[in-house]
Amino acid sequence: MTSQSGPEHAPSRAADRTHFFGAGRRLRPLTKVLPEQARAHNRALVLQTLYHRGAQSRADLSRETGLTRVTISDLVAEFIADGIVVEMGVREAAGPGKPPILVDIDRAGHQIIGLDLSGATAFEGAVLDLGGTVVERRSVALPEVALPGAADADAALAQVLRLIGMLREAATRPVLGIGIGTPGVVRSDGVVLSAPNLGWTDFPLEARVHDAVQLPVLVRNDANAAVLAEYTFGEAPADLMLIRIGRGVGAGLLTGGEPLVGGRFAAGEIGHVVIGTDPGPECACGRRGCLEAWVNQPRLAESIARSSDGGEAALRQAGERLGIGIAPIVAALDLSEVVLAGDAETLSGAFVDTATQTLHERTLDGVFEDVRIRISTQPDIVLRGAAVMVLSAQLGVS
Repeated sequence: MTSQSGPEHAPSRAADRTHFFGAGRRLRPLTKVLPEQARAHNRALVLQTLYHRGAQSRADLSRETGLTRVTISDLVAEFIADGIVVEMGVREAAGPGKPPILVDIDRAGHQIIGLDLSGATAFEGAVLDLGGTVVERRSVALPEVALPGAADADAALAQVLRLIGMLREAATRPVLGIGIGTPGVVRSDGVVLSAPNLGWTDFPLEARVHDAVQLPVLVRNDANAAVLAEYTFGEAPADLMLIRIGRGVGAGLLTGGEPLVGGRFAAGEIGHVVIGTDPGPECACGRRGCLEAWVNQPRLAESIARSSDGGEAALRQAGERLGIGIAPIVAALDLSEVVLAGDAETLSGAFVDTATQTLHERTLDGVFEDVRIRISTQPDIVLRGAAVMVLSAQLGVS
């Protein structure tokens, strides 16, 4: 999701592999830029306006974007030729003169394949339209071999390619691209630096998938994909942390509407930060007291099942540890909101209430008291985030 400054710059690895409708960009451009950057930016600006505002006339687009009518007419003609924009008919006239013709993104004209590789027992995938709606879904079981190594890496890749093949057969429109959300640390060129459960170390997943399917492919960490879905479809603020709570715990971050990945591509890897000075529960990594050990979904579910109070004490304890863990992150990045993605029934109530109280108690009084922690209502959040990855890279839309 890195931005591109214009056609005179070297294209990304993904852009080298296949035709893209438009260069990548910074999310949600709002103003004009320098002439040498203008074309890619203006394409994204027009498509972004149509995507979020709906059908517009060419004159509407000129007023909304600040671009000249000649520029708008040229861009719209190009989009229509590419099959991305369609004319929708005329607007009902409100006065004398010829009624304007409305144009909009053809949201059903292309489809996107999204994959979520974070499941405990299966890889999930879907065909989505350009509005992020799931059209078809498929899944394949995780490979049986679970120990790291070259054989496991190829076994997991084989299942990924099998799933993509099933989804391509299910697609009913041309596929704009493939977005993949995977657990682990993922470099910006789609190399999975570390995903032990899948046997991937320095594994060029994006390149391997592209070579096999010959379509645009983008690979990102699953939490980084999820935060894009929350931002694009959930109307979240531009300064946001989304925390996925399942068998593991990971976070995706946006600052100023831009994904924050870090110099080691590990921003948001908060699951194995030790919370507190007491020993705490044992973690799968071998240490004690990691955030993931405190708040993972299986532990919370077990606490609820085994307790006489519905797990309230355990949920409050886990919520407190989450609040302790995220307070310095919220303060350091001046975040506006923290969103939890996981089992809503488990996370709502005592867990989120205690986390919010602890966060406010541990940040500067009078500055961060309006920061809220809420539960995401986004369905298929990683799959939809994978679609946003493709929309951003291909059309400049987020």
